[in-house]
Amino acid sequence: MNRKILAATAAAITGAGLITAIALTPSASAGQQASAGDQAQSEMLAAMSRDLKISPEQAKIRLASEQRAAIADNTLKKQLGMSYAGSWLDATGTALTVAVTDAAQADLVRAAGATPKTVARSAADLDAAKLRLDAKSTKAPKTVPGWYTDVVTNSIVVLANAGGEAAAKAWAAESGVQADLVRVETSTEKPRALIDIIGGNAYTFGSGRCSIGFPVEGGFVTAGHCGTTGTRTSNPSGTVAGSSFPGNDYAWVRADAGNTPRALVNRYPGTVPVAGSTEAAVNSSVCRSGSTTGWHCGTILQKNTSVTYPEGTITGLTRTNVCAEPGDSGGSWITGDQAQGVTSGGSGNCTSGGTIYFQPVNEILGVYNLRLMVTGTPPSSTTTTPTTTPTSPTTSNPPGGTWAPYTYYGSGATATYGGSTYRVIQPHTSMPGWEPPNVPALWELA
Repeated sequence: MNRKILAATAAAITGAGLITAIALTPSASAGQQASAGDQAQSEMLAAMSRDLKISPEQAKIRLASEQRAAIADNTLKKQLGMSYAGSWLDATGTALTVAVTDAAQADLVRAAGATPKTVARSAADLDAAKLRLDAKSTKAPKTVPGWYTDVVTNSIVVLANAGGEAAAKAWAAESGVQADLVRVETSTEKPRALIDIIGGNAYTFGSGRCSIGFPVEGGFVTAGHCGTTGTRTSNPSGTVAGSSFPGNDYAWVRADAGNTPRALVNRYPGTVPVAGSTEAAVNSSVCRSGSTTGWHCGTILQKNTSVTYPEGTITGLTRTNVCAEPGDSGGSWITGDQAQGVTSGGSGNCTSGGTIYFQPVNEILGVYNLRLMVTGTPPSSTTTTPTTTPTSPTTSNPPGGTWAPYTYYGSGATATYGGSTYRVIQPHTSMPGWEPPNVPALWELA
């Protein structure tokens, strides 16, 4: 971003009482949290450098520019009112353009350091037109994978697979959108739903169903009897990359790109965080999550147990008095916020009670050289194979609540801080110093 927009944005922020919003480094009082934040920022910048093909220093400058531009844009959106017609950054992420329907508002945009562009339709006009298409979504041709508002061209774009352009145009017309407002673009997109990978949730393979054990970088761990190496899984989609059964009862699934491992276990209802994998002692409480019977708790009875199933003997299991039923196999076992293992098998049910065994998770992580997803790990879609083994938990939620730095908060997201709940006004990636009460341009009290 050029000096003009930087200076103007800083002035606008100061005038709104938001000067702390431009602090991009943790305060000295943050202690260990600042160190963890520095590591998280370093990883973020490395990923930006890799994927945007820029240097880490350029990534740092770009990120800071984008965050400042977001605040400037949010301020202008309120000032311009119905004249606001959207905004966009250039390819470098440093020059902000703000579209307006009233040319008399151009000076206000320039004063904020952005470039004005006069257009025919406001952002509200575009959104209203898109709502007409949304209302007719069930009648959209199968050759139409999606549609969106395009502020750069001040139009509504309808995507169409090759050969379906005419049908897309006709559908838009039937929806009541003016022809001169719609652009039909040929697209090869064939979208599908992507899934958050959460411990205890169901997944399927062939005609079978099991439960996710724990999300790891690149996928998740589960029971070995839930699929041999090479087996395809669904919801989330992936491939069993390694499996051992009998003898052991563990496996890991490399999820397809786009599925997102989360450091969470389903509590049915709600979730609990996973902060590490410190092994609990005998007689410790332990809770299990599975897609058939949900959430059940008990105690660890014995460790290093061998049990013989019809398929053969499994060694090194942990014995418990927690119940489980078919379909719970592979699911999560956790003590507090520490991962313990994945459901193997046993006897009984959740009506009369039973004895159930789990395969310790640390053995699985070590065998396949996997890294457990823990609180403080920035969630990312599965794109690479993990190569490191976890040691201790990283950062946890700050004392102020669930808000955390280096986290993406989208539209409508909420977070707690200092005993209050806040709702996102402007989607953004949080930074140290951007705590909700400090940046009212980004957060409002819920």
